[in-house]
Amino acid sequence: MPDPTAPPPARRRSLPLAALSLLFRLIATLVILLDELVRPIYRPLIRRLAALALMQAFERWIAARGPLAVLALLLVPYATVEPLKFVALLWIAKGAVRTGTTMFVLAHLVSFVLIERIFTAGKPKLMTIAWMASIITSASTIRDRIVAWLRLDTLKRRARALLRRVRANLR
Repeated sequence: MPDPTAPPPARRRSLPLAALSLLFRLIATLVILLDELVRPIYRPLIRRLAALALMQAFERWIAARGPLAVLALLLVPYATVEPLKFVALLWIAKGAVRTGTTMFVLAHLVSFVLIERIFTAGKPKLMTIAWMASIITSASTIRDRIVAWLRLDTLKRRARALLRRVRANLR
């Protein structure tokens, strides 16, 4: 008779599934790493925009919507902006570097400003939708694990100390 307290036998994943899992982890790691590197550049911009009366009114308006309306308000710009980033990368790859870079930067700006503000203002409503709460929680957990695995907090702390030393030496 098998031991009921023994852990279940490990399931082996198929090779294609394991490869897809590895690919997802590599892409997620790269995206999170790039986001963490660029965040110090765009965070002051987001803080300034969030302080504007117009943006605060926009966020209050979003927060007053129902969960499905907030989801729609989030998905429409997301579904528009994200494909534009890929188009911009294709343009850059085909040699239209200025146009592609401009589109890529503008798409990221819209993403950082508009989508981030909608998400921040509407997150409490989005968390009332069970499947959306699961996605948000899972994404946050994955991000936290990758940040911890890459030791990005230590890396950022060292980079800030180096930057302070460089600034002090330049004075």
